[in-house]
Amino acid sequence: MAEIVLEGIQSSVDVGEKTVLGLGVADIGAAMQRFDWQDYGSFVVMLFLCVLVGFYFGFIKTSENAQEYLMGGRNMQIFPVAMSLLASYISGISMLGIPTEVYVYGIQYLYIIGGLFIMAFVFQYIYLPVFHNLNLTSTYEYHERRFDRKVRLFGSILFSFGMITWLPLVIYVPALAFNQVTGVNVHYTTPAVCIICIFYTSMGGLKAVVWTDVIQTIIMFGSLVLVVVKGTLDAGGFSNVWQRNWDSERIERPNFDLDPSSRHTVWSLSIGGFVYFLQNGAVTQNMVQRFLSLSTIKSATKSLWLYIFLLTITMTICCYAGMVIYAIYHKCDPLTTMLAKEKDQLLPLLVMETIGEYPGLPGIFVAGIFSAALSSLSTGLNSMAAIVLEDFVKPFVVKPLTDKQTHLLMEVTVIVVGVICVGLVVVVERLGTVLQLTMSLNAIASGPSLGIFTMGILLPWVNAKGALCGGISGLVIMSWLGFGAQAAIASGSLKFPEKGVTTEGCHYHFVPKPTSPLLDLHFDPTLNGTDITHTDERFMLYRLSYLWYCLIGALVTIFVGLVVSYFTTPNNPQDVDPQLLTPFVRRLIKPRKFPNEPTDRIIFAYKNEEENNGVNAIAMTKIEDDGTP
Repeated sequence: MAEIVLEGIQSSVDVGEKTVLGLGVADIGAAMQRFDWQDYGSFVVMLFLCVLVGFYFGFIKTSENAQEYLMGGRNMQIFPVAMSLLASYISGISMLGIPTEVYVYGIQYLYIIGGLFIMAFVFQYIYLPVFHNLNLTSTYEYHERRFDRKVRLFGSILFSFGMITWLPLVIYVPALAFNQVTGVNVHYTTPAVCIICIFYTSMGGLKAVVWTDVIQTIIMFGSLVLVVVKGTLDAGGFSNVWQRNWDSERIERPNFDLDPSSRHTVWSLSIGGFVYFLQNGAVTQNMVQRFLSLSTIKSATKSLWLYIFLLTITMTICCYAGMVIYAIYHKCDPLTTMLAKEKDQLLPLLVMETIGEYPGLPGIFVAGIFSAALSSLSTGLNSMAAIVLEDFVKPFVVKPLTDKQTHLLMEVTVIVVGVICVGLVVVVERLGTVLQLTMSLNAIASGPSLGIFTMGILLPWVNAKGALCGGISGLVIMSWLGFGAQAAIASGSLKFPEKGVTTEGCHYHFVPKPTSPLLDLHFDPTLNGTDITHTDERFMLYRLSYLWYCLIGALVTIFVGLVVSYFTTPNNPQDVDPQLLTPFVRRLIKPRKFPNEPTDRIIFAYKNEEENNGVNAIAMTKIEDDGTP
């Protein structure tokens, strides 16, 4: 028998073999927050290295112009760019979010790797050749060449919106990890993270971002492997980890359910995941900017596949980390006992459980989490600087900016965006798990953005009016769906079934989490209070899996774009610059018989009389053959 004390009310609950040592959850939590001077030292060394790199590229090996600052002079090397791509995607969100996903919902998410490989092939053969050959600085410059300036501005606004909703998550996640292992409030940590990141990003430009990414990725990957290996040993070996997850049904076969409201299925993970990865890897400024920093398309392709290989390994290890967390806590769920106050603090909790007694090692792990976050944050801030300069300022200034004005503008942009993102962290705290939240909010802007790029590259008939109307329609619908679903989750009106947990093996007193039936004095600590999916009837539409969001946004955009183009005079494919179309579409468009043949069939004179006679003779033959005047 054990006692659970609930706001002054005592009740006896039969918990079988549970042994009570007289400790409370607060005592356990405080005991695990043993961040020593060696840990702080490891953490500070990582931050110092980032500042040092920023100082080197900002004051010693400075950028000579905007292209050097934003694109690294387009002569970057394959390996550091691949590492930077990995660091940009993974961030602290994936490092903490994927293990949490596996602990709470099972390994079904791992099958999204199939969508990742589909994305790589599509990006290599359809999107990358177009962007790399155009030699762009801002990815959205493509919109002006293919459509008009209005579409370019709209695309840039979509990207800016996506960045400003994503970066607060990037800042919040490492602060959450730091809070778990040290007890330091997240609102003290987030400004410090931003100040450091703003410094080296604004000073050093893309080269500083890429090389700090390399350092941070090594720290991130090494710390993750360290925790996973030690956790596996503490759980009794790989066989124990596997068996405990198998018994709890966290290890699952692919789910082939055709219901689109099923949170994860093979179809949503492979198709929806493919579209999500395509948007994040193929058309967003922060990712494409790195591919364009390489000198040749061959180098860009090699960097792409190295990035895919590294990302696959990292995502697999992150999934396994979730299995290790469950294997360690399979008899005492830390979420129910509130040992971990947020779901995304599970991995930091495992760190303190497994390596907390070794001075310096927790500091290395937290440095790894912050490394992942800093790399993503610096990437986003650098990309925002490029967008503001190329899309929001240059097209509207009469007199070209001097190098000094340009550099100052980019530095101010980095600072302002960083401050805004720190302020939005308060909003992020109130929302759901970071992995689902990130993909849901990203889809609001990324779906329409992907739709516009896809129309431009694959559908030469779509005109500027169609692209703009399609993009606006996609944004409106996805805003309604995305924000509505998050509001439903935040209010508790929409919940998803989670895997079973138990507290029968806990050796300390605890007050169960508020979502449990606390007022029931016969509360069963083995009950998983979220096994039952509760959905208010008003929110039924929002049960659609978040993995479909990006695809829906893209399809709505493309459909409306085609319809509007049809009713407002679609483009003649022969009038579209072939360089703006993907290679296989270029081959499908029938070339003109005459180099300067306009749509009204009038042939203009060439430079000399001999050429004129030849062209006129051909033109007369063409008219006789066609029978048209």
